[in-house]
Amino acid sequence: MSEEIREYDDRDNCIYYKKDSGYERWYEFDENNRLIPNKESSGFEEWYKRDENGNNIYERNSNGHEYWREYDKNNNSIYLKFFSGLKFYWYKYDKYGNSIKITKQEFENIKIREYMNRTKCSRFELMEI
Repeated sequence: MSEEIREYDDRDNCIYYKKDSGYERWYEFDENNRLIPNKESSGFEEWYKRDENGNNIYERNSNGHEYWREYDKNNNSIYLKFFSGLKFYWYKYDKYGNSIKITKQEFENIKIREYMNRTKCSRFELMEI
């Protein structure tokens, strides 16, 4: 049976995690209880930048992956760009904040998914550009 060790701060956030295999992970949180840079015993690290509303607008990790996000006035994610610059996502929402359209561009293909409700895709389209 494997054993795990966890340590928590005074706001009940896990700030340290260790497995008996030797794997360890350290977490830090900002004054608003949001995860900020964290690292693993393997050397892997993650960093975040947030806007004034607390939305993740930039993420980077030690593997070289980067992500950029933009949000609408309701804090819905409306745009996501992956590190390579070859993957982009655009999101559209109805007046209730439900996702109704996702457009994904990856390399030279554009995929569009439109939703009647949050779980059922009503239309899918693949275009070559």
